[in-house]
Amino acid sequence: MKKYWRITIIILLAELVLLLGCNFLMLGNMRKKSGKQYRVDVSRAVTDLRNGESSESVVKKYPSVTRITAFDPEEVVNSDYTVAEINGDLVRFEYQIRADIRPLIYMNIGLGAAILVSVAILLYIGLRVLRPFHKMSNLSVELARGNLTAPVQAEKNKFFGKFLWGINMLRDNLESNKEKELAMQKDKKTLILSLSHDIKTPLSAIKLYARALDEGIYDTEEKRREAIAGITHNASEIEKYVSDIVTASKEDFLNLEVEMSEFYIGEMMNRIEKLYREKFASLRTDFTIGEYTNVLLSGDCARLEEVLQNILENAIKYGDGRWVKITFSDEEDCRLITVTNSGCSVKEEEIPHLFESFYRGSNAENVGGSGLGLYIARSLMRMMNGDIFASREEENNGTGTFAVTVVVRKA
Repeated sequence: MKKYWRITIIILLAELVLLLGCNFLMLGNMRKKSGKQYRVDVSRAVTDLRNGESSESVVKKYPSVTRITAFDPEEVVNSDYTVAEINGDLVRFEYQIRADIRPLIYMNIGLGAAILVSVAILLYIGLRVLRPFHKMSNLSVELARGNLTAPVQAEKNKFFGKFLWGINMLRDNLESNKEKELAMQKDKKTLILSLSHDIKTPLSAIKLYARALDEGIYDTEEKRREAIAGITHNASEIEKYVSDIVTASKEDFLNLEVEMSEFYIGEMMNRIEKLYREKFASLRTDFTIGEYTNVLLSGDCARLEEVLQNILENAIKYGDGRWVKITFSDEEDCRLITVTNSGCSVKEEEIPHLFESFYRGSNAENVGGSGLGLYIARSLMRMMNGDIFASREEENNGTGTFAVTVVVRKA
């Protein structure tokens, strides 16, 4: 901010210097013009007097000439004058230099107004744009460091009010997710520790049975069979505990929520088209959206848009870049939205597994990703009482097309 105010002061000083310079130049030009004017008027007055006009009419005729009298060297005159010979007599022409200051006034009014406007604009930018931005300049850094308690001062100006409101919501959401994650991690650790402790009992029993068998303590076949049965039972108990630990470590690793409401499909598709029309154009991929009726859907509009964005991003990553299209159809009380891309390289037997967590097909070896995109999409759609599925078809030229269909409930 200090640098901005220094630049502002420099700009204002430069404008003031420009104003003074213009006044200086214009005043000099006015003096030259007024000096020329009085000489012209006196010259014309001499000509008119020689032509017989009276001195009174000549004085009225030329504003620079104030008085015409016979020249008397003894007479003291306070005003400026010049002497000319007319018909053998010396005549004194008294004059005054009158400059037209209206252009100077107009120039100062114009430049003064421009300076005032620039001052107002610079102050507005400094106080309403840069100062709020300066106040929140460290906010993103604090959030990146994990400081989710950094205060966010509300701003009502149209530039940053909504932005700060969104940042505040983001911070609250991150803080809430952090608390939920910590609680979940605590519960998982407690559960795993508890299960690990429970494993010790059957494990100790197995060790005792194994030691007894090794030392030949069980001297009859019946006792040995009882020991083997005990080992088998305790091994089954351990297997169950291990299964519980694996399940506990996998479940709820994503905290997904939806807010059910009603919305028109056109509202969402307009945003999708706005987001991807230019992107596909830059990739030189033919992107088409089929015709559809603007029906009312039931679900979370933002989440459904997230699902479609995920599918379109996959079409960009895994397709051959020739074309991508979105088509629509109806089935009972559902609207089906299908995203199809050219150049399918996924194998038919892999399609049922694409919606599993962390699963990546054979076509994803050289493409970055986590294998969670379609899993999240399916989870969201099922939370919205919908569904999602994939299919592939062979084209005449031997290449395949890949299609992902989203099933959305109508309101």
